[in-house]
Amino acid sequence: MTPAILKHPALKRWPIFAEDRLPLALWDARAIAEATGGKASGEFQCAGVEMDSRDVRNGDLFVALKGEAMDGHTFIDAAFAAGAAAALVDRPVDYPHILVPDTTEALEALARAARARTPAKIVGVTGSVGKTGVKEALFAALERASRGATHRSTRSYNNHVGVPLSLARMPARAKFAVFEMGMNHAGEIEALARQVRPHVAVITTIAPAHIEMLGSEEAIADAKAEIFAGFEPGGVAVIPADSPHFARLEAAAIRAGAKVVSFGAGPHATMRLLDSIPSANGGSLVTCEHPTGRLCYTVAEPGQHWIANSLAVMAAVLAAGGDLASAGLALAEMGGLKGRGARHRIAVPGGHALLIDESYNANPASMRATLAALGQTPAGRRIAVLGAMKELGDLGPAFHAMLAEPIAAAKIDHVVLVGDEMAPLARELGKAGAKGLGFGGSMTHAAGAGEAIGALEEFGLIAGDAILVKGSNSVGLGRVVDHFARRER
Repeated sequence: MTPAILKHPALKRWPIFAEDRLPLALWDARAIAEATGGKASGEFQCAGVEMDSRDVRNGDLFVALKGEAMDGHTFIDAAFAAGAAAALVDRPVDYPHILVPDTTEALEALARAARARTPAKIVGVTGSVGKTGVKEALFAALERASRGATHRSTRSYNNHVGVPLSLARMPARAKFAVFEMGMNHAGEIEALARQVRPHVAVITTIAPAHIEMLGSEEAIADAKAEIFAGFEPGGVAVIPADSPHFARLEAAAIRAGAKVVSFGAGPHATMRLLDSIPSANGGSLVTCEHPTGRLCYTVAEPGQHWIANSLAVMAAVLAAGGDLASAGLALAEMGGLKGRGARHRIAVPGGHALLIDESYNANPASMRATLAALGQTPAGRRIAVLGAMKELGDLGPAFHAMLAEPIAAAKIDHVVLVGDEMAPLARELGKAGAKGLGFGGSMTHAAGAGEAIGALEEFGLIAGDAILVKGSNSVGLGRVVDHFARRER
């Protein structure tokens, strides 16, 4: 007998939405086989997609990629021991699997299928500086507004493997998705953008990162503008109004048929900064205006560069149809990311010190921005551990030497320089003329992260110190952070 409650007329009028017909599981065997043209060994469902057996969690699809030096098939047993539900393989295995001719091509096919099935508004982010931070801030803003229905690329999965992996992980029921795209050479972002097919594309800034590969900032701007090649119809380009390359980026966006939205302090900016003052938590209180009103919000992250980042976030949220109030709350609550601004309160003689982790990446623009932020940080002494900046080519010595000015402006008390590329800066700071810049601090030049740790230990951290650790990831300054962060309190 059917219970009377199930016959109630109100139940018959319950609305059915298009997304109700989308799958709850991320992938099942049939969907993976259809997307990749592979053959399934049986029925199964997957809750995630992973390419590193060390990161596999229960229910993941493990993609056994083959590289020049490593074959993922070697780690099949480890992946299933960690809880994999199935594997994407190019040879039969004694586990649930999808058999395909080429696992890299199959991952790209799975990414295309994920992009094709989603109704989500897609935001792509690139730029020379700040793209990961802006991506994370955008995710936080849209995640809050969508109540958990927002997807993003994790870590810095922004290359020819990371982008398709991030797409393949996108739930069918996502309402928003944010993808980071990076490059070393011309043409790379265009290929990624054609996979992501963004509705909104953000360029954070143009700076001489990867100039060794591209030759000039104009070429870097052109390479970043390749993100516009993937636009969905009606796409919106969010670009920096204060950049000297604004006109170049604007022209590229217009050629792609996009609407241009700009952010910055300039009078022509669409999302225009009106005022910013320091806030009690070390961040900034920002007031800006856009075509339909004014906004006032707090940015938890310190530094002028995060004021600009926040304007880009607000412009992108508006373009994607998100909620600006939720975005303001998200920016007020954001904490620094590991290697990209995370802050540690560490125990030292007499109390505690502040350790700022910027160890993941460095180029001339980001170095200047973070040194300026350190200069604005209340501290008894300011200490900077600076690693070499990579991929600057013949301009490297000059760019390193030019850091003497922002170091002096920030009133740094002690500098530890790490890596051979830092020799020009060491010479510049060692000159008598450095006193004229206002640098009156001390300096140590270390060969690597181990020596840098020893130099800091010898210098002696004390209560009230603020220590910035920043360098290109390959320098390995994360070791310095890990060493001292163990004293976190």
